Amino acid sequence: MIFDSHAHYDDEAFDGDREQLLASMKDNEIGCIVNIGASIESTKATIALTQKYDFIYGAVGVHPQSVAELNEENFLWLREQCTLPKIVAVGEIGLDYYWDEPDRTIQKEWFARQIQLAKEVKLPIVVHSRDAAKDTYDIMKAEKAEDAGGVIHCFSYTKETARDYLNMDYYFGIGGVITFSNAKKLKEAVEYIPIEKIVLETDCPYLAPVPYRGKRNSSLNLPYVVETIAQLKNMEKEEVEAITWQNAKNLYRIQS
Repeated sequence: MIFDSHAHYDDEAFDGDREQLLASMKDNEIGCIVNIGASIESTKATIALTQKYDFIYGAVGVHPQSVAELNEENFLWLREQCTLPKIVAVGEIGLDYYWDEPDRTIQKEWFARQIQLAKEVKLPIVVHSRDAAKDTYDIMKAEKAEDAGGVIHCFSYTKETARDYLNMDYYFGIGGVITFSNAKKLKEAVEYIPIEKIVLETDCPYLAPVPYRGKRNSSLNLPYVVETIAQLKNMEKEEVEAITWQNAKNLYRIQS
């Protein structure tokens, strides 16, 4: 069975066939999914998915591109949702410097606040970091994010950066990008990262692997990611599936 550690099935890209698609997961060896909040509204939708499907867990949080919506009132609401039984992480949180908005000062402030929240409620964090390697790491160190634990989602930096996060005992989310022919830097990092620190993810509906690059992604495409990791690690595909399944359970502290 495969564990998709990072998905967005609340996204409008799935509005036409969400129920049929999710109903097909177990027959296709997708045994567990964590749906990730990216805004207040998507966090509400994530909670609803966890209540409807036994194999879906959730993370609550606000993505750096949406942090301008945060205030003390809805931040308190976010904190309250962390106590729900199937909420297993705070995320996705972090920094995204690809776009000019929101202002980087606002992104940094709410990244730090959400790390603090995760430590208070004793949940791991799901970190989004795009074009912001140094600031992400510096804030995580300053906030002692190693006390929360978590995953660097859609890891896209060098193996040297991977080493820094390994030293904090973080996991690394690896998805469709690993199958891209131009992902040389990522492939080097995955060769370097111990398999015990890798979790599978889709980030669906985004980042579909080859041969579906550019199309809508779903958990059903994860075997392509498994195959590429198995080749890079000189392992059997079944071994990659089994180890990453346990890794994701360990990351999210899921007992069942």
